[in-house]
Amino acid sequence: MKPVISIASEDDRSSAISTIILGFSSDPFVRWLCPHGPTYLKFHAAFNAFGGGAIDSGSAFIAEGNRGAALWLPPTVEPDSETFIGEVEKFVVKERQEVLFRILEAFEEYHPDESCWYLPLIAVDPAHQGSGIGSELMKAAMSRIDEDGLPSYLESSNPRNISLYERYGYEVMGQIKIGDAPTIHPMYRPAR
Repeated sequence: MKPVISIASEDDRSSAISTIILGFSSDPFVRWLCPHGPTYLKFHAAFNAFGGGAIDSGSAFIAEGNRGAALWLPPTVEPDSETFIGEVEKFVVKERQEVLFRILEAFEEYHPDESCWYLPLIAVDPAHQGSGIGSELMKAAMSRIDEDGLPSYLESSNPRNISLYERYGYEVMGQIKIGDAPTIHPMYRPAR
């Protein structure tokens, strides 16, 4: 049975961010960044800073039962970089911070100059992965993005997810490989 996908409200913020934290708990890049489990679980404010603007903008999608969440930022909204960097400085070892900041600069090189939607975070609770929730979250977002007639962009930090994004029209733009961090793949989908 397909899950009901709805727009996350302010009341859903904590649950949506918690679902993101669960879903990224085995992500190669995020866990490279923060390999210590108890410290990783304190990343709530960092994830909220990176994608929480989607909730403020009415562009965060959540699967019923908080089984999955996708935080899409419309063209006029950006991550809260100041708060995000502050959280990184609290919880990430210095050597990895330096690599992360270089990776974030590389993100900017790939991020399209034109007005576009941006997906900083999408995740499914591990207990529900493989049940089509990620696809349903993508379908809901693609419908909204296509209504606007705009392109969209994301960075895949997990190579297993690339095929999901490709099914929705995304193409790999290149690879970001800096230091000993896992490779990240920026992906772009033209306007439809």
